[in-house]
Amino acid sequence: MQLALCLVVLALASFKPADDQGQNGGNKKIKTIVLDPGHGGNDSGAVGRQSKEKDIALQVALKLGKKIQKDLPGVKVVYTRTTDVYPKLYERPALANKNHADLFISIHCNSGGASTRRVKNSRGRYVTQKVLNTSAKGTETLVLGFSRTGDQDVAIRENASILLEDNYEQNYGGFDPKDPSSYIVFSLMKRKFREQSIRLASYMQDQFAGSSRVDRGVKEQSLAVLATAGMPAVLTEIGFISNPDEERFMMSAAGQESIVNDLFNAINTYRKNVER
Repeated sequence: MQLALCLVVLALASFKPADDQGQNGGNKKIKTIVLDPGHGGNDSGAVGRQSKEKDIALQVALKLGKKIQKDLPGVKVVYTRTTDVYPKLYERPALANKNHADLFISIHCNSGGASTRRVKNSRGRYVTQKVLNTSAKGTETLVLGFSRTGDQDVAIRENASILLEDNYEQNYGGFDPKDPSSYIVFSLMKRKFREQSIRLASYMQDQFAGSSRVDRGVKEQSLAVLATAGMPAVLTEIGFISNPDEERFMMSAAGQESIVNDLFNAINTYRKNVER
């Protein structure tokens, strides 16, 4: 409950009133979009054979922001980072709240994780070896919610960045990202922006599917980076960096152009629907 109180205080301090968010219908202008490249600095995120999540996320975010500014005149883009630095997780939605953003979009790469097996080493002794899951593929987009303990692998991995922060116990009210039982408090943060977040996430997944990407769907997860955002907010996993084929795709100019176009088209579809 300590975390919930901490997050509620942060949220109430920076939320805009519901009327400003256009929750009761259309005619809501999208004026400011905050793009959050995941991880950064001493937090590499997931690591592939040739790349790091933090670098791909930043490249895609900067290209997406440039396209938004070019093709959606009048829409302001704010980045949580534009270089290889690490903004703390709670600072990212706080920046969106400070700028009265209409959308918060966090960009990440997924990882299939690893299993372990016992093998003999060169000395004939059995040792435990990690084996990466290179077969997982596709895109998924997450919104804030409470998921079952068995479905929290992504949430635990993304929230693990908290452990790299100084005084993270104070910043997050004693929340332990390694303890699945801690995640129940996030259920208190499911609120009025859920429907709009799911709509935006669905548009993103529709666009990815239309580009022949594997559609892993829209999921609700307990994510600290979305918890205090006072606007529709999503975290999109643009592919599996642990899959060599998807890693090459995300590293390539053509792959990043495809991802940027899909995200832009989803944002624009959302914009047209809320502004009509």
